[in-house]
Amino acid sequence: MAVHELAPSRYWNTIGSHEPVLTVNDGDRITTSTVDARGWDRHGNSAAMAGNPMTGPFYVKGAEPGDTLVVRFESIVPNREWAWSMDVLAPNVVDPSYVPKLPKAERKRWKINTESRTAQPELESDMIAGLQLPLAPFFGCFGVAPALGQAIGTATSGQYGGNMDYRGFGACETIYLPVFVQGALFHLGDGHAVQGDGEIVGTGLEISMDTTFSLSLLKGQTIGWPRGESEDSIFTVGNARPLEQALQHASTEMLRWLTDENGYGLSVQEASQLMGQCVEYEVGNVFNPAYTMVCKMKKRWLPSKKAK
Repeated sequence: MAVHELAPSRYWNTIGSHEPVLTVNDGDRITTSTVDARGWDRHGNSAAMAGNPMTGPFYVKGAEPGDTLVVRFESIVPNREWAWSMDVLAPNVVDPSYVPKLPKAERKRWKINTESRTAQPELESDMIAGLQLPLAPFFGCFGVAPALGQAIGTATSGQYGGNMDYRGFGACETIYLPVFVQGALFHLGDGHAVQGDGEIVGTGLEISMDTTFSLSLLKGQTIGWPRGESEDSIFTVGNARPLEQALQHASTEMLRWLTDENGYGLSVQEASQLMGQCVEYEVGNVFNPAYTMVCKMKKRWLPSKKAK
């Protein structure tokens, strides 16, 4: 297992079958960095075009359509002392009658303290000026190249991943992505230091990141939508609009996982009973062109067979 270090020199505003920046073997680790959603780097300089520029793609030897790519984020660390966020709720998350009352949204800066691992708004007289939030870094946008040679803008998401903005995708999480092209071609970026459920102001605390992660393969194991695993839960992700369709994708993928012979091997009836009484749902985002819903199951309710 090799360890690679990459200092990015170019970025992509689409996720697609682009020329890879690095070729790695199954199981290799990569240390690299990302710029923020507007393309600002660790020094605050404009290094890429705005709109969730991606680091990558990374080509994994042996990855073929029908395989599953396993991404393990070992560390996701903000690499500068400030982040930015919009300051007004998105119009689509309030009652239509309230939209005319919303002021014009502006970007606001937050102080990031990587030693105390806190974020604080840079406000002098506002009522929330003393607010301190614990850092919970994650990548809002990452994924593999879609099928059929598509290059899809980083504003949205789909079966390949993309701009899901789900705060459960933090360090020490394991992510499973379906592979659609040779080499998988993994992209990542859009770092958030903190974000609530739903990304309801259209941003998290947007910041550049340093990260270390590994890429490995489950050969011949096919999944339909992104999956994830934390210490205490498994979860599946659906990306679509309307929100109910995203929920349907996530629920169906969880049912597949629980009934798959490479998963937990339950019958449809057993899995349905388990989901019906134990399932949890989280809203990943309700801002992007495709909304994100997460279907989650605590491991303590699952049979002892290890998830694949």
